[in-house]
Amino acid sequence: MSTTQKRATIYLDPRLHRALRLKAAQSESSISALVNEAVRLALLEDVEDIEAFTQRSAEPRISFESVVKDLQRRGRL
Repeated sequence: MSTTQKRATIYLDPRLHRALRLKAAQSESSISALVNEAVRLALLEDVEDIEAFTQRSAEPRISFESVVKDLQRRGRL
């Protein structure tokens, strides 16, 4: 472990831990590497979501009520 890495204690469901150990062995990787990658991917997904929200923030806002009324007016409901 390099000095730039931080240690953390996490608690896993026993079945999840077993699956993680098997995945680590099968992929010749460590549990830490797998957890780091999973967290990295989850955070990357959050970044993508934030970017999408930011891009759409300039779009006009339409209330749910307006959408429902429009659907009713057009005979869709």
